[in-house]
Amino acid sequence: MPRPVTLFTGQWADLPLKILCEKAKSFGYDGLELACWGDHFEVDKADQNYCDEKVELLKSYDLKLFSISNHLVGQAVSDNIDERHKSILPDYVWGNGLPEDVQKRAADEMVKTAEAAKRLGVKVVNGFTGSPIWHLLYSFPPVTPEMIERGYEKFAAQWLPIINEYEKLDIKFALEVHPTEIAFDIATAGRTIQALGNHPNFGFNYDPSHLAYQGVDYVQFLYRFADRIFHVHKKDVWWSDVPTEVGIFGGHTEFGDRRRAWDFRSLGRGKVNFEEIIRALNRINYNGPLSVEWEDSGMDREFGAKEACDFVKRIDFPPSEIRFDSAFEDN
Repeated sequence: MPRPVTLFTGQWADLPLKILCEKAKSFGYDGLELACWGDHFEVDKADQNYCDEKVELLKSYDLKLFSISNHLVGQAVSDNIDERHKSILPDYVWGNGLPEDVQKRAADEMVKTAEAAKRLGVKVVNGFTGSPIWHLLYSFPPVTPEMIERGYEKFAAQWLPIINEYEKLDIKFALEVHPTEIAFDIATAGRTIQALGNHPNFGFNYDPSHLAYQGVDYVQFLYRFADRIFHVHKKDVWWSDVPTEVGIFGGHTEFGDRRRAWDFRSLGRGKVNFEEIIRALNRINYNGPLSVEWEDSGMDREFGAKEACDFVKRIDFPPSEIRFDSAFEDN
């Protein structure tokens, strides 16, 4: 059975879900990964009737649901809260804007997201966590090991109560490893798992694009965390092989600026080696959805989303159930 190909709705939240369902079906997708913003999925409204209506809407377009994603609220659980977060959070989570209060409401909302996932009948919530130590990334003024350790301890104190509730509900939380998160490469992902005491309900939403342009071995990530790959995003990225005007930190430029050293690209138009990713997914026995997170500031998104769906279906393949040279053996 080929893996289902789904479309993450986060970049389409300006469209009503019904309209997006029509488009996704016409593009060839097997399902959607619902973002918890726009009208796609609203956690504060998610009683059983609401959840049933969402599932029925997708079914009416022959679309399946395997996960929901709450990146924006998750970001506020462990971030250093400032005015940026007001623009990404629901008003009732932002509230009075006091950092500790925002973090507490965000944590409560992430638990409610797991409860909603249970009502929907899905097993995975994808998202971000934020980080209390991202601002210490470049070690000047000098950052001590103790400062970093305290950051992981703070993160664990904020997220362990949430993940414990996920365990009670039999829901997995899948962090999208990403700059600005507590885990943004292989080393920090390993340290995050350690900080949470190897909690079985915490793992990863694998997205190679956020690792590749950093120079991180994005295929090795799959092998390193084989038992914690709970969900997979398909997204491509281009990076320059020669010096550029703007380096890996982005130079405070917008995506699409031609001076940049890297930029997200529609699937198949960047430099990510998806052949090796599929082989790795086969070796670690990942059979979940391949969810297209479509981003390319230089391409029409409807053209790109259809092309991306076709690309993923073309490059996916099942593992062999026999050794190709077994036919040469004596019977």
